[in-house]
Amino acid sequence: MAKNLLIVESPAKAKTIEKILGKDFEVKSSFGHIRDLDKEGMGIDIEHGFTPRYSVSDDKKKVVAELRAKAKAANEVWLATDEDREGEAISWHLCEVLGLNPAQTKRIVFHEITKPAIQAAVTNPRLVDMNLVNAQQARRVLDRLVGFEISPVLWRKLSGGSSLSAGRVQSVAVRLIVEREREINQFKATSDYRTEATFEANDINGRKVNFKAEGARFADNKTARTFLEKCVQASFKVEDVQVKPGKRSPAAPFTTSTLQQEASRKLGMSVSRTMRVAQTLYENGHITYMRTDSVNLSVTALENAAEVIRRQFGEPYYQRRQFQNKNQSAQEAHEAIRPTDMAVSNIGDVDGQRLYELIWKRTLASQMADAQLEKTVARIGISTVNDKLTATGEVLKFEGFLKVYIESKDDEDEDENTGMLPPLVAGQALPLVELKTTERFSRPAPRYTEASLVKKLEELGIGRPSTYAPTISTVQQRNYVERKDREGVQRNFQVLRLRNNEITEVQSTENTGAEKGKLFPTDLGMVVTDFLNEHFTQIMDYGFTANIENEFDQIAAGKKVWNNMIGNFYEPFHKTVEETMENAERVKGERVLGPDPESGKPVVARLGRFGPMVQIGSAEDEDKPRFATIKSTQSIETITLEEALDLFKLPFTLGDFEDKEVSVGAGRFGPYVKWGEQFISIPRTEDPLTVDMDRALELIREKQEADAPIGYYDGKPVSKGKGRFGPFIKWEDLFINIPRAYDFDNLKQSDVDELVSKKLEKEANRFIQQWPEEKIAIENGRWGPFIRFGKQMLKLGRRADGEKYTAEDLAGIGLEEVKQMIVAIDPTAFEKKTKKAAAKKAPAKKGVALKKTATVKKAASKKAAPKKEAAKKK
Repeated sequence: MAKNLLIVESPAKAKTIEKILGKDFEVKSSFGHIRDLDKEGMGIDIEHGFTPRYSVSDDKKKVVAELRAKAKAANEVWLATDEDREGEAISWHLCEVLGLNPAQTKRIVFHEITKPAIQAAVTNPRLVDMNLVNAQQARRVLDRLVGFEISPVLWRKLSGGSSLSAGRVQSVAVRLIVEREREINQFKATSDYRTEATFEANDINGRKVNFKAEGARFADNKTARTFLEKCVQASFKVEDVQVKPGKRSPAAPFTTSTLQQEASRKLGMSVSRTMRVAQTLYENGHITYMRTDSVNLSVTALENAAEVIRRQFGEPYYQRRQFQNKNQSAQEAHEAIRPTDMAVSNIGDVDGQRLYELIWKRTLASQMADAQLEKTVARIGISTVNDKLTATGEVLKFEGFLKVYIESKDDEDEDENTGMLPPLVAGQALPLVELKTTERFSRPAPRYTEASLVKKLEELGIGRPSTYAPTISTVQQRNYVERKDREGVQRNFQVLRLRNNEITEVQSTENTGAEKGKLFPTDLGMVVTDFLNEHFTQIMDYGFTANIENEFDQIAAGKKVWNNMIGNFYEPFHKTVEETMENAERVKGERVLGPDPESGKPVVARLGRFGPMVQIGSAEDEDKPRFATIKSTQSIETITLEEALDLFKLPFTLGDFEDKEVSVGAGRFGPYVKWGEQFISIPRTEDPLTVDMDRALELIREKQEADAPIGYYDGKPVSKGKGRFGPFIKWEDLFINIPRAYDFDNLKQSDVDELVSKKLEKEANRFIQQWPEEKIAIENGRWGPFIRFGKQMLKLGRRADGEKYTAEDLAGIGLEEVKQMIVAIDPTAFEKKTKKAAAKKAPAKKGVALKKTATVKKAASKKAAPKKEAAKKK
């Protein structure tokens, strides 16, 4: 038994550190947080200074039991959780649960998992910093108060049920996205005409080359044409040439925020994925701690970078730099995110290599020389008018840091012209190739990406490195925000050209409004945001939310008492909650579009139980109202009456084909042609209302051709198709994805045999154990074994020793033990199953269901009410 027990957060980190410290230390993992606020009630004693009530999470009870046993057996326990506030809080919770004295227990921190860093930490232990613990505790308590008190108000006052929630940071993040969307919806594009000339000149080798110059902008077609008319028969000459030296400097090393932004732009990675990969890189000892506000590099890192740059590129490429934080509220004095060893450029891990390489290049570039440029600006005169044209060129004289890394931007300037110019001298006549004015339209501010939203939150001082990724994930999970692509629309624009002293005008088209990976607010997100803006002004105020973060920083610095800060916030906040619950009107989130031309009844776009919808008529009418679901590309705020009425045109019948009815409709996965019981998708670029019988038959025949057998296996036909996850073949009930190694368009019978047999072999190894009558199975999955219960896929926890379950562990366990495991993962799993079965056998009457829902909500509301009221009654 090792004399020392050292506890870290992650099992991967534990293995790495145990190798470094040797046999005197046993390193175990807490697997993150071991305690959280009680789920029963609010988990906070408001009457006694907002004292939190903590309990060990169900999935951590085995871990805690093992750590207690290990702690009792060890001579000394060391705490080595992460060095931020969350890590400090985990260390304190471990002290509380394991019976350790925080005033005596050794606490060590390190920002990289390397032998020197770990050994230095062990020789310089400290105690748990209660100021940091209290800052984390204040954040957790305040966020629980906000969510727990506002959420019941939303349940009572809005459609959407108990899935609605509010959060101190998440609601402000949604507000940013909603405001940007409305800004875009209200934007009216204006156009002007931009001048561009193409001239001919000789390059340094005497060859004729073309180069471009830019001129004035004109308000409309008429003034643009007048300008070109004046330039007919004009001559052009260089009036002035200026050559100026310039330079570009590298960006600072990565912080959490800038890493998330650059990984999004360069690698297309979501914020949450970036943090997952970075966490793995850190735990495996490849990079320093990945949650940081700092751009600082240690002396060791600076010397390491200098050595690599001099060796790989030479002395002229090296320039020592020490960056300073612009953000005065940077949380802890961490280093920037950097490789632990700059000499290592390849870590041999396919998944992590791209992100590691990005970090490596950015860190290295930050210590390299400026790029030296030569910028040439030539002014070109026009003999017939006073307007001038300007040609700009840029020549790279010395690469410097650009040899390694170029920083990306959120929105590249499409008009930026940094090409090279041929040699030009003042007085030089320039033959004109073409002079044109092109109509260009103004653009609204772009929608946020995950990365640009992080940047905006950081600019406003909202949130901290550890909160960005969970905030963005939460608002999407709550269905307040969607990350999606949107196809653009075609737009016409005019081009006027002067060539060979003749003016021509042509109309061209461009694709505008296309979006990729942008954040769109849902109708639900907009309605909730409007309600919170109206009734909880303070919570939704950017400045107030940022100030709360500053108060957390003051608690962390020991300058404020955490529960006093919570008390100052809670009293006015709770009063607002009570007033809103009592006086605010119920919000339907509806918009009246106008009357239905046929019936005269009102057409309303609103939120329904299953999402945004359009309704003709009302429940009070003699006839039942008609309903239609709003398309994913439409919104309650922007849908027109005509677009709404179009939704009621589907489905419609076209006729019969081969004794089966042909109709056109729209469903969950888009528009379709239905032929008998078969559904054939209509391309999303096609308007389903324009589909006639000829087009429907064309789609049916294409489907028949696609479904025709391409071969046979075991005497049964094999067909092929393309689905949401790419090309596949189908044999009986098996769908088999086609790897890229196969030529999908020209599959041979041998390919079919190989693909089907491999799939059958995989399916045979899929089940570890099965209980079909109970709808329970233990299966082998991509990331290890899991339990399938009905349609649920339940992720197994870890064994008591912290290791993952293996197929061998699970092959011999019985049904009752598996059921216990299911309950441990989801305590209500069997209750849900029973309720679903009962609901299928005896569906409740509408009135009874409504009454029951109201009773449940009332009970939830009572449960959510603070204990202050109960104390008053006593």
